[in-house]
Amino acid sequence: MDWSRSEELLERAREVIAGGVNSNVRLTAVPRPLFFSHGQGATITDVDGNSYLDFVLGQGPLIHGHSHPELLAAAAAGMQRGMMFAAQHEAEIRLAEKICSLVPGADLVRFGSSGSEVIQAAFRIAREQTGRRKIVKFEGHYHGWFDNVLISVAPPLDQAGPREAPHAIPGSRGASQAALEEVIVLPWNDPEILEQTLRARADEIAAVITEPVMCNVGCVLPRPGYLEKLRELCDELGIVFILDEVITGFRLAPGGAQQFFGITPDLCTFGKAMAGGFPVACLGGRRHLMELLMKGVNHSGTYNANVLVVDASIACLELLTRDDGAAYHHLFKLGHRLKEGIAAAAQERGLAVQLQGPGPMFHFAFADEPIYDYRSATQADTPRYHRFAAALLQRGVRVIERGLWYVSTAHSEADIDVALVAVREALGEI
Repeated sequence: MDWSRSEELLERAREVIAGGVNSNVRLTAVPRPLFFSHGQGATITDVDGNSYLDFVLGQGPLIHGHSHPELLAAAAAGMQRGMMFAAQHEAEIRLAEKICSLVPGADLVRFGSSGSEVIQAAFRIAREQTGRRKIVKFEGHYHGWFDNVLISVAPPLDQAGPREAPHAIPGSRGASQAALEEVIVLPWNDPEILEQTLRARADEIAAVITEPVMCNVGCVLPRPGYLEKLRELCDELGIVFILDEVITGFRLAPGGAQQFFGITPDLCTFGKAMAGGFPVACLGGRRHLMELLMKGVNHSGTYNANVLVVDASIACLELLTRDDGAAYHHLFKLGHRLKEGIAAAAQERGLAVQLQGPGPMFHFAFADEPIYDYRSATQADTPRYHRFAAALLQRGVRVIERGLWYVSTAHSEADIDVALVAVREALGEI
């Protein structure tokens, strides 16, 4: 494909934008950062006129695909009323009522602009509630880019320490070393180590935060009983259980992973699929915890619950819950078909691959053994996957370089057919 216009724009961007991109993850795009002109439905088009079947979907938010007309109409109607009031409006109540009716763990909510920021509010609430300081997080789990949680997301194994007691490794140069003192890192999906640590250090631990599915590394499902054990231990030891549903929320079920797995946290965070592509986030939780926000625990934000994103969120959730949740039947059906088709194509080529995840999102890795935590994920042949992603792009299919695939309600059976043809050809090429 010809990407000459993208290359020109990237050189121009580097003169005025650090690295030519506005998020560090875009630096690693394969084969290079591209510039796009527009998206429609399941398709995205770059500035050189190349169109791609899109399984990146804005890194997850575009659950209804690009430029869904009902979302655009809702946002436009909101802007006609006024973009921001720095005060309240009725639509934010309607959105809150909708979420509280859908999400098991949301008695009360607050809205923000990014998952990173509402997670910080959850930490403040947990510390105030417990009088403790430390947060337990798991290797390979991503909860935002702030210093106190961008820790051991992708640590080099020669620095990560023993699996049973991992070292806390900052995820960025320039990060505060003091932040490491307030985090305890554990391997995920290991109930024995979890229980030993929580019992031994309960008097230090304010909260445990986890993705219900380890989406950012391997799209790993929890082992049977793991989330239930975490819930049980937090109840017994007075620790706040925070479920980070920024990816899984409204993607796996109307009530998120909480409904999907039948587990209710103390606090939960949402973003991405909640507004179908508009920048929004939500913190929800048990009433007595959320009421701490009226008792000295600060949560603020100029853009919180602005009219545009609230109206878009209402429209997005309406689309997802319409016709008894037909959207979810579609997402799971197409996701499973795509995942199984890729597995079959790899088997035809005699390639060892792992395809994991619930369907609306899943992970593809060149690996001999199943992935169950961060360290097992490091066995994957990442350079080979990068070559595969580049080969797909040449065939008009765009995927995330780290192996995570998203499906949207805009994808069709015909789109899956096209994608699987490209997959077979790309696997043959590499």
